[in-house]
Amino acid sequence: MDALQPVRGTRDLLGEDHRRHAHVVGMARRIAGLYGFDEWATPIFEDTRVFSRTLGETSDVVSKEMYSFTDRGGEPVTLRPEGTAGVCRALVSNGLTQSLPQRVFYAGPMFRYERPQKGRYRQFHQIGAELIGPSEPLADAEAIALGRDILRGLGIEGQTVLELNTLGDAESRDAWRHALVGYFSDVRGGLSDESQARLERNPLRILDSKSDQDQALVADAPLIDASLTAAARDHWDELRRALNRFGIAFRENPRIVRGLDYYSHTAFEFVTDRLGAQGTVLGGGRYDGLVAAMGGPSTPAIGWAAGIERLSMLLDDVPEAPRPVAVVPVGEAVLPAAIGVLQALREAGVRSEMAYRGNLKRRMERANRTHARIAIILGDEEVARGMAQVRDLDAGGQQEVALAALPAHVRSLLG
Repeated sequence: MDALQPVRGTRDLLGEDHRRHAHVVGMARRIAGLYGFDEWATPIFEDTRVFSRTLGETSDVVSKEMYSFTDRGGEPVTLRPEGTAGVCRALVSNGLTQSLPQRVFYAGPMFRYERPQKGRYRQFHQIGAELIGPSEPLADAEAIALGRDILRGLGIEGQTVLELNTLGDAESRDAWRHALVGYFSDVRGGLSDESQARLERNPLRILDSKSDQDQALVADAPLIDASLTAAARDHWDELRRALNRFGIAFRENPRIVRGLDYYSHTAFEFVTDRLGAQGTVLGGGRYDGLVAAMGGPSTPAIGWAAGIERLSMLLDDVPEAPRPVAVVPVGEAVLPAAIGVLQALREAGVRSEMAYRGNLKRRMERANRTHARIAIILGDEEVARGMAQVRDLDAGGQQEVALAALPAHVRSLLG
């Protein structure tokens, strides 16, 4: 019988891979806490409308990539393709729109049916942060500062560059959309079939096209700068001043866009050149209309998400797993004492393992295979006197220690 393999686009997180993953989440969780963010966990699957209503029926995610199905009760549900929509749904359904601001951090798996490639999987994992309630540019800068500090905490800030753009307010985007429709209509014959369809529905999405023939035309498309209202320009200017106050370097990239109507003002991405085509490691923007799209009141918000797999690939150093202490009983009669030692060590916060079977030589070989730092050897004679032999497997020394003193003695050896 053939051995079963993971589904295409998924992978097991074992050993160092899992330590990398856990290190990213742990660092992000700690720094988000310093910024006053509480962690939320929303369901892995939601009513399909949570995503189709907010991501747009014509978006690639909704039309091509979502894992959607009808459950046994006949309800349409979808495995979440991203985290922000679920957070906004939770805000509304739990009656929290009257308790603003809300600072939300999340971490967990997401699902998209797309071609697997380096750093991209069909089940992938993200960390994310949402600052819901404030409309000030200072809030945008603080959300970006949180992302920067997480990258700094992971030791990878120097491998990334922050790119920044403004999407303006609704009036600005309407004027920009009109200018884009005029430009792309004049060159319609040179657009890909997909972008010609987007011209009718949402011309901003043409700017996201990966088609070479589209990109050649996008290069000369109108920029939003000429369409900004005075209020939108003030927001843009104040954001850049606030980032300077936070000491955050950035470069302006007018081609960063978000194609949905509820996005406004700030759009940003931390990008790297170390991951090939998958250059964005953390990105987000302001989405002042999303909570309303969930059935809540009009609520300003700014947020971002980052792929844990991509962040993990940038890590140079990963914390090693703590080396265990091996408890080595010699003979059945000392098993009760050995179990007592195991429990005492674990209560003291020491990673400990039992060598279950075999003679002393075999049990010590097992301890070496697990890369144990210390072996505690328990024989009949030692236990009868309330003692144990403690062997330093790195230095090679061995001494007799009272059973009651083992946790403190082991902790001192481990530093």
